[in-house]
Amino acid sequence: MKIMIISGSHRNHSQSDKVAHHIAQALLDNKQATATEVFSLAGNPLPLWDEGIWNGDANWQALLNPLSEKLAASDGFVIIAPEWHGQVPAGLKNFFLLWGAGELAHKPALIVAVSSSDGGAYPVAELRMSSYKNNRICYIPEQLIVRNVESVLNADPTQNQPEADTYFRERIVYAGGILCAYATALKSVRESGVTETDVFRFGM
Repeated sequence: MKIMIISGSHRNHSQSDKVAHHIAQALLDNKQATATEVFSLAGNPLPLWDEGIWNGDANWQALLNPLSEKLAASDGFVIIAPEWHGQVPAGLKNFFLLWGAGELAHKPALIVAVSSSDGGAYPVAELRMSSYKNNRICYIPEQLIVRNVESVLNADPTQNQPEADTYFRERIVYAGGILCAYATALKSVRESGVTETDVFRFGM
């Protein structure tokens, strides 16, 4: 089972990347996934959507096809969303506009919000409300909000607040198990053929 982690921060060396790599390793260490990969939006590697995607523009194909293949080969996803001004970063929302060929469709995803303080709820609500319609990603009921992120999940234990760090490490393992169980279950849904349609390509 392959789980792909999308780190949604535009910033280099971000706390979101730290969380993403921790989760990727935790999934492997706990034998919940057999393969993981982190795709980071640091540095804005994906241009803003334009209609060239629909028109088969060669530049878009060259950029997106390798990533499209990796997404299509994944069984589930972890979406890391830092809270910027109470919102999901623009680059992460743009990411969801790019995939209309079923790469994400009917596959489970765990939302992980990241906050430097006690926030983080708004990105969860925003992703659940508006990021799934046409790509048909399936957010599972479980979610994580890593609050005061600078003080947890650090490689150097002296930089961690012990009680909070233990809680988040254990909660990540719990959520990872649920995500991978959904990934197993939804594979049979996709293989059943009921999700295949050329008539209803877009969500309502």
